[in-house]
Formats: sequence, C-alpha cells, structure tokens
Amino acid sequence: MLVKLVTMLGPWAWWIGGLVLFALEILVPGNVVMWFGVAAILVGAVGLVVDLPWQVEWSAFALLSVVSLYFGRRYFLKDVPEGVDAHINERPARLVGRRFVLAEPIVQGDGRIKVADTMWRVTGPDLPVGTPVTVTAAEGTVLQVEKAD
Repeated sequence: MLVKLVTMLGPWAWWIGGLVLFALEILVPGNVVMWFGVAAILVGAVGLVVDLPWQVEWSAFALLSVVSLYFGRRYFLKDVPEGVDAHINERPARLVGRRFVLAEPIVQGDGRIKVADTMWRVTGPDLPVGTPVTVTAAEGTVLQVEKAD
C-alpha cells in the first residue's frame, strides 16, 4: 500500500518526505535530520522537471544527503573564534586566574569575595577584608584563592 501511494504521488512524495524530515528535526537535536530533508526536497524538485527512475532518485538522495550534511554542518558548526571563553557554561572555572578583593575576611580557611553582584565562598590562607586575592582553582561553587602579588 505504501509503495502504491509513493508511486501515485510521484515526485511529491519526496517533498512530503522532506517536510516530515524537517518536522523531525524539531524532535531530534543535533542539526542532522534537516539536511536529509533538504536532499529529499531537492530530489523532489528535480523529479518535477525530469522523470527519473527510482534507482537514480535514491542515488541522488543519498549523494545529496551526504553533500548537504557535510556543507550544512560545516557552515553551522564553525570553530569557536579565538578569545571566546571555553568555559562559557562553567562560571566557577571562568573565574580561575582572575583577581578580586575579599568582601569578608578569610577566617579558619573560609571567606567570601564579591564577583559582580554575587558573593562567592572562598577557601585559602587567613586574610583580612580588602586584601586582593587571585582565584587559583574552583571546586564546585567554592573558589580557592591566594594573596595576589
């Protein structure tokens, strides 16, 4: 029955298949299925102009899928430009190496610094309020600091 329906629809079956693949892209993450949809619609467009045997249509679909997937992913997944923070979603790791001033003294190894509008718990040697410190490491949400030079 499916073969009969696809035969009856002719090249429009490729268009429908392409639109179904576009819809699947919404459900399947990764920017992959869309490129198969592009290939299906291209085969359907050629099929409206030229009557091709099914073997050629499927071969063209396979070739166009690989080509569109390669160029599409290459275009949309360009390398991250230099200077962009590699730890964009790891805020504590982004603070390593930066210099801050103690907002609360470090007493018995625990204190706090203020980063923008957020107070961060720090560990390190006992130091008074106002001492410049450098973040040396991050363990979860606790920053390790040492007195800045």
